[in-house]
Amino acid sequence: MSEIHKIGVIGAGQMGNGIAHVCALAGYDVFLNDLDPERIKSGLATINGNMARQVSRDVIAEADRKAALDRIHTAEALADLAEMDLVIETAAENEEIKRSIFKQLCPLLRPEAMLATNTSSISITRLASTTDRPERFLGIHFMNPVPLMQLVELVRGIATEDETFDAAKAFVARLGKTATVAEDFPAFIVNRILLPMINEAVYTLYEGVGSVEAIDNAMRLGANHPMGPLQLADFIGLDTCLSIMQVLYEGLADSKYRPCPLLVKYVEAGWLGRKTQRGFYDYRGETPMPTR
Repeated sequence: MSEIHKIGVIGAGQMGNGIAHVCALAGYDVFLNDLDPERIKSGLATINGNMARQVSRDVIAEADRKAALDRIHTAEALADLAEMDLVIETAAENEEIKRSIFKQLCPLLRPEAMLATNTSSISITRLASTTDRPERFLGIHFMNPVPLMQLVELVRGIATEDETFDAAKAFVARLGKTATVAEDFPAFIVNRILLPMINEAVYTLYEGVGSVEAIDNAMRLGANHPMGPLQLADFIGLDTCLSIMQVLYEGLADSKYRPCPLLVKYVEAGWLGRKTQRGFYDYRGETPMPTR
């Protein structure tokens, strides 16, 4: 397998632009793709702003910021990723969407190119089976926000070769992050533990045990969590939370993973958290206000 020099990132949203950010700072040439060219522009603006904050906090030098930005290129079509050594897919947490992307992408890539998904819950083995390179496919699951979070979950499918896995470990190390190895079970490690806690917090709200503020304050001050579970759910995106709980519920067939009906209702209303300005909090004013 050739060394990794050029990295394609599919999806210029919160996760995609964060991955492009850290890859460019680590010296990789990055090609950022999205169906919507405006999202690429928005993603590049976010990267620029986040790097500027790193400069102001003396995390990186101004010269490093400029050099990293020069390494990030736009890729408006999947065909622009044809020469990549590694492509990381960061599309919505929806298996059909991911399958569709891989079906279009694989014929364009060089045979030796690696392919990875940033899925937070979906079976790596199942996704790999939809590609022409299951032995060069794996899960590289970054945490959000990518520039700040230290952990990356590496998940190999049943067909992932050692060479692919070793290359992914070296890639994560070059980013200055810590890899943890998770087996290919629904939601892997972090979300297998985190999302049921969030879902239980929503049940606690649904059953009237506490208000939004009471629940979040209880976990911040009583369990020393940096962010309350409902505030965290809004940050992650309630649609993503629901998708992960559905994967857990369907994949493990255990009633303890049943998504809370209130979580379903918020998603049906389009109240998805920060990205839509309303979730368990309303973000349209100067100060976030609880919606229940």
